[in-house]
Amino acid sequence: MGVPAAATLIFTYGTLKQGFSNHALLQEMMASGDAAFVGAARTLQRLPLVCGPYRVPFLLNLPGRGHRVSGELYAVSPAALARMDELEGIGRGHYERLPIEIETASVEVEAYYAHRSYAEAMWLRSGEEAYNCYTEKAAKGYVKRKDRPQHLTFLDQIRLFLSDSAQPEPLLH
Repeated sequence: MGVPAAATLIFTYGTLKQGFSNHALLQEMMASGDAAFVGAARTLQRLPLVCGPYRVPFLLNLPGRGHRVSGELYAVSPAALARMDELEGIGRGHYERLPIEIETASVEVEAYYAHRSYAEAMWLRSGEEAYNCYTEKAAKGYVKRKDRPQHLTFLDQIRLFLSDSAQPEPLLH
């Protein structure tokens, strides 16, 4: 299957990767020709990859901290990109889609970062420790969206998580 026309390259590092809960969306888009798997990828810069509430992964736009993060690269059509933006809550302040440098890519690539309004607090809440890859072990305890409290918005869940800063979230190695 070829790369969709007018494709945007997206670096995925968490639940959109193969074997994780939101990968079904990418599979559906690949089946319809709106996305194509490009390959494994790793960030050029060190960036923090942390887990927030419900073991949801967040890439923080704090270059020089954390590790070079491993993930997957996908080429997605404009329609697929809109669906990914919706999943990632771009219009609701959950994540921001911004450029990212990938070690083998000489073209523009984007990724979904934790929104800047809480990224620094998320880094502090993690005890300033990060993952280099979101793995099954790191995802242990992940709670799917449908199983989370429905009376709270995701931003409310993030705020509650960050307000409980007495204990840093454990890093599972």
